[in-house]
Amino acid sequence: MKTDVVVLGAGIVGISAAIHLARRGKSVVLLDRRGPGEETSYGNAGLIQREGVFPYGFPHDFGALFRYALNNTIDASYHFRALPGLVPFLARYWWHSGFTQHQRIAHLYAPLIENSIAEHQDLIEASGAGDLIRKDGWMKVFRTEKERDSAYKDAEKLSAGFGVNHQKLSTSELKTIEPSIRVELAGGLRWTDPWSIRDPHSLNKAYLTYFQSLGGRLVSGDAATLEHILEGAGWRVATPEGPLETREVVVALGPWADTVTRKLGYHFPLAVKRGYHMHYGAQEGAMLNNWVLDAEKGYFLAPMLRGIRLTTGAEFALRDAPKTPVQLTRAERVAREFFPLAERRDEEPWMGARPCTPDMMPIIGKAPRHEGLWFAFGHAHHGMTLGPVTGRALAEAMTGEKTVIDIAPYRPERFLA
Repeated sequence: MKTDVVVLGAGIVGISAAIHLARRGKSVVLLDRRGPGEETSYGNAGLIQREGVFPYGFPHDFGALFRYALNNTIDASYHFRALPGLVPFLARYWWHSGFTQHQRIAHLYAPLIENSIAEHQDLIEASGAGDLIRKDGWMKVFRTEKERDSAYKDAEKLSAGFGVNHQKLSTSELKTIEPSIRVELAGGLRWTDPWSIRDPHSLNKAYLTYFQSLGGRLVSGDAATLEHILEGAGWRVATPEGPLETREVVVALGPWADTVTRKLGYHFPLAVKRGYHMHYGAQEGAMLNNWVLDAEKGYFLAPMLRGIRLTTGAEFALRDAPKTPVQLTRAERVAREFFPLAERRDEEPWMGARPCTPDMMPIIGKAPRHEGLWFAFGHAHHGMTLGPVTGRALAEAMTGEKTVIDIAPYRPERFLA
């Protein structure tokens, strides 16, 4: 079997890249060991984060560092045995999160975020998935005036610097908007530009169906079998249907990218932040109307099709270590006091791994030492947000077009000696 391009990984980034390549007349095979969007793209908070100009940094204030060191919070946790291998990554992550560096990164990152809504809208309309989308933003709510006022100042700076819109909400307004919330709140902040997704997995599947309507194929296979055809100009990967040969390959494997890149001599400083979710019913008469972050406690509630999804923060661990959903247990206890959650609707907590680079920006572009090899991974917390704009920009680069944004800041070479 032969094709023009094989895209390794059927998450949101891989599906988006496959769509944009197929639109440009390429014969494209999307290869994954599982179904579409069943890994990291499945278990997110369901947001297209137009406000997310500043990627999530490593805290620099002593109070936060001490709190995380105790390893008993909802928003961050770590495995002790993983720390020796993570220290080099965390040191670089901490450095890039300093004020000056973080400001510079935000300006480099902004073009991706600024195009996130428009590029999703294109694929939403093309795939007929509008019923999965809400366009009324999401909310942070605050338990203390100190946290509220600090967030308001940050929001004003973000609005002034990057044109992101927000609305400040009083305690009485919050009670009107979310009457089922049980705790007394000091106020809230609604980011009005982002869109929310009622079921991320269904959106992935809708995009896949659209890709297939363009002539694209989804094939089961193990990306780790990829090999360079030295005697020719191309690549080969094993599938149950036999070897598949291609001129070009896109590595869109998220946290599993190193299963391919390391064999080819590319040693990227890629780490993972694992996260968990669980769906719940609501007690009789209760309703959650918005996507809500309990800011000081560090968990998220989202009213999705399956139920109210509770998501946790970041767990620093080895990618393939067994699940340890202690953050979810902590979050559920607090969330039940916050909102009248009812029964659990999943047999067990879902866990996924976010692929992270120390400078908080993805790796997008051509591999410097191999013809026909392209990279698109490392989107950390914003994979769902940035999948379509990444896919378009990469497809444009692969076909020699002017890219919708300048992808030079995300080039692989920045991490390669």
